[in-house]
Amino acid sequence: MSNHLPNEARVIPLRPHGGARPAGAPPRQVPPAPAAKEPLWRDLVGDVLRRERLAQERTLKDVAEEARISMPYLSEVERGRKEASSEVLAAAAHALGLDLGDLLTRAHGELTRVTSRYAGAGRRGASTSSHDGMCLAA
Repeated sequence: MSNHLPNEARVIPLRPHGGARPAGAPPRQVPPAPAAKEPLWRDLVGDVLRRERLAQERTLKDVAEEARISMPYLSEVERGRKEASSEVLAAAAHALGLDLGDLLTRAHGELTRVTSRYAGAGRRGASTSSHDGMCLAA
């Protein structure tokens, strides 16, 4: 007969105290690093629009009026807070002297640049390191 109460839980250690592994035990698998968050398309397009507007030294009001978009809405698009329709994006691009293809090509280039920073940095698969500790690199 057990001396434990029926609803009492027992703690059974999974490894010896001190965290040591038994001799011959395989190295512990390190879980994959969390995937870096990929940027949203609306953020990339907004960045391109804002960068081009500022490069032309134009105001938000000027571009919004020429594109026939409200100034607050264009501001929201530039900050990546609104998913603009293709018509709105084309109007904003045209007001900046770009066509929609130019805008999308630049946004694609920005996506490639941003995602290449963390490509291969633990995005797929588990680490093959045999170290149990944490490694920080600057």
